[in-house]
Amino acid sequence: MARVVMYSTQVCPYCVMAERLLKSKGVETIEKVLIDREPGKREEMMSRTGRRTVPQIYIDDTHVGGFDDLSALDRQGGLAPLLAA
Repeated sequence: MARVVMYSTQVCPYCVMAERLLKSKGVETIEKVLIDREPGKREEMMSRTGRRTVPQIYIDDTHVGGFDDLSALDRQGGLAPLLAA
């Protein structure tokens, strides 16, 4: 199973939906980086992704994007192969 990293905040409904979708696909562990707890991590996220919003999801070294991107990837059949890698 691929390594999943999610930049998140403690109160983020889209983060919860992303986590729920990933877990429904068999992901047991999501490494959460809470940018509201660690302010330096927000800068890290923005420089890595070019985006300011959460969640920002990485599957191994692939930047998937946010919840809408993750959901679209799943609908297109691209999520399972990424997770299986």
